Amino acid sequence: MDEQDGIAGTRQLRDRPEPGDERRWLELLDALDLDELTDRFMTRVVTVSGYDPAPIPVSELRRTGRLSFSTLIEGLRAGGFDGPVAVSTEVGVSRARAGIPLEALMTAIRHDFNVLWEVLTRVANQEDAELVIRHTGIVLSTVDEYVSQVQQAYTAERTRMRAEEDSVHAGLIASLFDDPDPTAERLSRIATGLGLDVDSPLLVIAATGDDVRALRVIISDHARAGGTMFTHHLGEVLIAFTQIPGGAGHASSPVGGGTGHSLGALAGKIAEARVGYVRADGIGTLRRSALTARDLADVIAADEATAMTWRSGWARLAARSLNAAGNPILADVESALAACGPVERERLIEAVQVYLASGSIGASAAQLFCHRNTVANRLRRFADLTGVDPMIPAEAARLVVGWA
Repeated sequence: MDEQDGIAGTRQLRDRPEPGDERRWLELLDALDLDELTDRFMTRVVTVSGYDPAPIPVSELRRTGRLSFSTLIEGLRAGGFDGPVAVSTEVGVSRARAGIPLEALMTAIRHDFNVLWEVLTRVANQEDAELVIRHTGIVLSTVDEYVSQVQQAYTAERTRMRAEEDSVHAGLIASLFDDPDPTAERLSRIATGLGLDVDSPLLVIAATGDDVRALRVIISDHARAGGTMFTHHLGEVLIAFTQIPGGAGHASSPVGGGTGHSLGALAGKIAEARVGYVRADGIGTLRRSALTARDLADVIAADEATAMTWRSGWARLAARSLNAAGNPILADVESALAACGPVERERLIEAVQVYLASGSIGASAAQLFCHRNTVANRLRRFADLTGVDPMIPAEAARLVVGWA
């Protein structure tokens, strides 16, 4: 064994209690005054962010503080804790229920150790120095076990609280969707239960099938950014909604500019997902808006990769409704175009669709790389063949819906 090994071995011995230490160690623990420990702790804990002002009565802080020191001292007498510590559960649960952040709680508990160590070293005399050093490991492990149990109790209680809150929210949302005509009083009660303003606009998003997974990622990201998003299932469709701060946005862009980084990030993620989304003017229109968002999600084509808004999807919804009612929209148009050759038919349809997108012959000509007269002639030819003039809005509407 070299010199370094010898030094290390000596230090290891000094860090552990020796057989003759017990009597004096217990005398030191007996000398600790619970009132002094508690007073020192109270002067520090009330300065911790999250405890200033204290979210629980000062008398309760003092009671649990004194009980904690009493329990820690008993743990030190026994050489550490070998099972659950009742006060740690009480402290963890009560602080979770009081809404104290975990970081603030851990800072407060660290004062337990600091105060305990300060008073312990003060009651010890010079001859006790090595004895105190030999018990450092026991003090640290005892306090660490107490801290660990408090943290576990806190985390478990927060999990229970979130589950309780989610259950309450789910019940309120389900009742809203089950009642097509809720009273104003009921709407106000539901909004309050969800922490929403009854008249504030909402962003409503829907996804179906495999696209639900992408929406869940958006919901999770929004929550991590500090936002709140509620969910509800309509069969296999997942509905999500969140309040729009300040009423920003409009029907086709409900989370548009100027509402903060997190909302802007949410808007970008929604736009790039295969979801349907609309704006609800308040919680009273949530049910109807959710059904619309569901229908928009349902008409996204297999080869499309972006969101469907009311502006981009209304024509598809109209076409689906008319077709479902047994009213084929363009059967006569398709029949008339069948008389053309395939090349002419393709050019006529292309010209009409480009024109319908802009309403401008000049813009259509530029997009098709041809003369304005060519576009005008194709539009006129289409009208002559089909009886539907794309330049007359009332007739063009049928083409917009039919080709949606």
